[in-house]
Amino acid sequence: MLSVHWRLAELWTLQQRRALTDIEQSEMSACLHYNAEYARKLASLYNWSMMASMTGDIEWQHDICGQIDKLEEQGKYIAE
Repeated sequence: MLSVHWRLAELWTLQQRRALTDIEQSEMSACLHYNAEYARKLASLYNWSMMASMTGDIEWQHDICGQIDKLEEQGKYIAE
């Protein structure tokens, strides 16, 4: 889980108890924007990987899968 997701969860929890301040609302908007960009980029890479697979371009697919792995690694939470 990205740190932005932790903050988004925290802000959502606060919002359940009270109204968010203007700064918190701005933060939530920024977190949602970042999350949308992250999801959009990941979805795009999945689609490009599918296209590479369908065209039989193994080298291209491996390159894309490497990019997917790097992006997904950013979002992993490893429990200690």
